[in-house]
Amino acid sequence: MKFSVPAVVGLALAGLIATTAPSASATTTLAAPDIPLANVKAHLTQLSSIAAANGGNRAHGRAGYLASVNYVKGKLDAAGFTTTVQQFTSSGSTGYNLIADWPGGDTNSVVMSGSHLDSVTAGAGINDNGSGSAAVLETALAVSRAQLKPTKHLRFAWWGAEELGLVGSRYYVNNLPTADRAKISGYLNFDMIGSPNPGYFVYDDDPTIEQTFKSYYAGLGIPTEIETEGDGRSDHAPFKNVGIPVGGLFSGADYIKTAAQAQKWGGTSGRAFDACYHRSCDTTANIDDTALDRNSDAIAYAVWSLSGAS
Repeated sequence: MKFSVPAVVGLALAGLIATTAPSASATTTLAAPDIPLANVKAHLTQLSSIAAANGGNRAHGRAGYLASVNYVKGKLDAAGFTTTVQQFTSSGSTGYNLIADWPGGDTNSVVMSGSHLDSVTAGAGINDNGSGSAAVLETALAVSRAQLKPTKHLRFAWWGAEELGLVGSRYYVNNLPTADRAKISGYLNFDMIGSPNPGYFVYDDDPTIEQTFKSYYAGLGIPTEIETEGDGRSDHAPFKNVGIPVGGLFSGADYIKTAAQAQKWGGTSGRAFDACYHRSCDTTANIDDTALDRNSDAIAYAVWSLSGAS
């Protein structure tokens, strides 16, 4: 994840959550499934093994990144998704975005969820951003297991070269025709959702998406805060910049957890949310299971709710 000075811009989104008409023939929106933590962690173990076998990282232009793309793509292909690998060039190397579409739903109204799949060169990047990548993957696989029939079309994405400045996601958005941009009713971003000293942060860019995540956490009795540490410097920014409604979750990076936050969420005050941010110690040991589990379930809740799943 890349950071800059916060810039909060609200985007209105009316009617993103499907509503059910009060009639006997109305389609009922399904409850989202529990996303198995063990499955998400199994993906993280695979990403860690990929890094170990490829020079210790999964960075843009390195063999570990392409191996990560191939791992995720293989899972999605087997689950019945239509996958596309989009190539771009950055810093003299070929980069890759992976896009996966679930068959069905209104392709004029797309709910898109994404995460960056690359790490920095310093290490395996398991929280940043194996955590978001694994949770989005397992949510997509849950869509397949449920043979979901959403009202809206579901699309999932794994971005390349985020750590070089949102290169992959910006390439995707810049190469989308204007008419196709207008078809994306919301983009949900998940970057660092298993921080070892976690907070529970929600993007406030779009009121409907924001409230979807807040409602989920309110149901667990867990307070949230508005995400400001990395606003505008993850892969939602290119979407937001062209007027696409965005939202997402974040568990904190190298900002320091306050005493008030520790009282609210547990953990240790005076320490970073992720002391291994952009370091070699961002390994499978650098994950808080509870935060990863809750955020993974929240992703599924939002995907099911916002797409009118049935």
